[in-house]
Amino acid sequence: MRYPELLVPASSLEVLKTAVIFGADAVYIGGEAFGLRAKAKNFSMEEMKEGIAFAHERQVKVYVTANILAHNTDLNGVREYFQELKEIGPDALIIADPGVFDIAKEVCPEIPRHISTQANNTNYGTYLFWYRQGAERVVTARELSLAEIREIRRQIPKDMEIETFIHGAMCISYSGRCLLSNYLTGRDANQGACTHPCRWKYSIVEETRPGEYMPVFENERGTYIFNSKDLCMIEHIPELMESGIDSFKIEGRMKTALYVATVARTYRKAIDDYKESPECYGGHMEWYKEQIANCTYRKFTTGFFFGKPSEETQIYDNNTYLKNYTYLGIVEETKDDLIRLEQKNKFSVGEEIEIMKPDGTDVTTKVLAIYDSERQAQDSAPHARQILWVKLDREASRYDLLRKREE
Repeated sequence: MRYPELLVPASSLEVLKTAVIFGADAVYIGGEAFGLRAKAKNFSMEEMKEGIAFAHERQVKVYVTANILAHNTDLNGVREYFQELKEIGPDALIIADPGVFDIAKEVCPEIPRHISTQANNTNYGTYLFWYRQGAERVVTARELSLAEIREIRRQIPKDMEIETFIHGAMCISYSGRCLLSNYLTGRDANQGACTHPCRWKYSIVEETRPGEYMPVFENERGTYIFNSKDLCMIEHIPELMESGIDSFKIEGRMKTALYVATVARTYRKAIDDYKESPECYGGHMEWYKEQIANCTYRKFTTGFFFGKPSEETQIYDNNTYLKNYTYLGIVEETKDDLIRLEQKNKFSVGEEIEIMKPDGTDVTTKVLAIYDSERQAQDSAPHARQILWVKLDREASRYDLLRKREE
């Protein structure tokens, strides 16, 4: 059995640090260009340097995405970008386009190259092809079953790595190759600018009755015909561990630090528990499911892992996330019985909130006092991104997260 790394997304330097502290073995990030999450905050070169240094100090790897499907006008910029990355030294580049792959091989051959799911990697022949080109790892297409992944493992060299998404948003299109956004809005999903029209509500219009909108199914609300449930494999760690996968990948390079901390911490414990014993893993199942349910998430599915999904994979009645907790901030410093944080959402003196710790502990605490950066007292924290000093009735440590349960 291979013991896989837990690979967690990060949209910003704050989220990268959170992912590292809360259990990631590796983190994947995007720079300011050539990745498939143009709307994410992404990383400047200076932030990449700081993030990689922070991760490496804690024996965590950092991979950089450069997985757009490049057009002619992109190639010169890709070359310059890889020259800059050569100086920073990430642990791998995640690439989908063969032209971009060749540039990376030429410019920075010392940086390992991973093949993105965007390249539609559905068979062992594809894996062997990329292995001959010098790729160290290939990310499976989301359309593969565990049986297919096991067959790929049997057919490829032992030193070639398999990476697979095990949690997060699913795409209605083949491994993310979608033209719907480009067609409807002029924003190209394959260049990182997806507007997610798969989450929109649709109705039918009959040709001779313009303006008369009919739902696809017989109800008054219309239907979200493209909208899929989110992938969640927390209940199937044994099957994943025994399939030959080298890296368990979490989707979500647009997600908050609270989401990343919750998912990373939960999967970290599940993997470690199963390594200890199947009984230990089984005994904590309710805790895993409770924690994952605390995330901001859609309904869940196991995707294609156990065969072709049924219609139960789709969500037809809405496109909303469920939300149990609100993210308040991360503890940046402790001093004189106070904690310092950059406030993300409103909370008030006298409220009960929770301290979320990397070891899996959640501590309920009361807000005793709030002070601004000049140590002036205030009753609440209504302004986003305000630097605050907060007094709690329970101890919090640096990098703990603060959250508030929604009623």
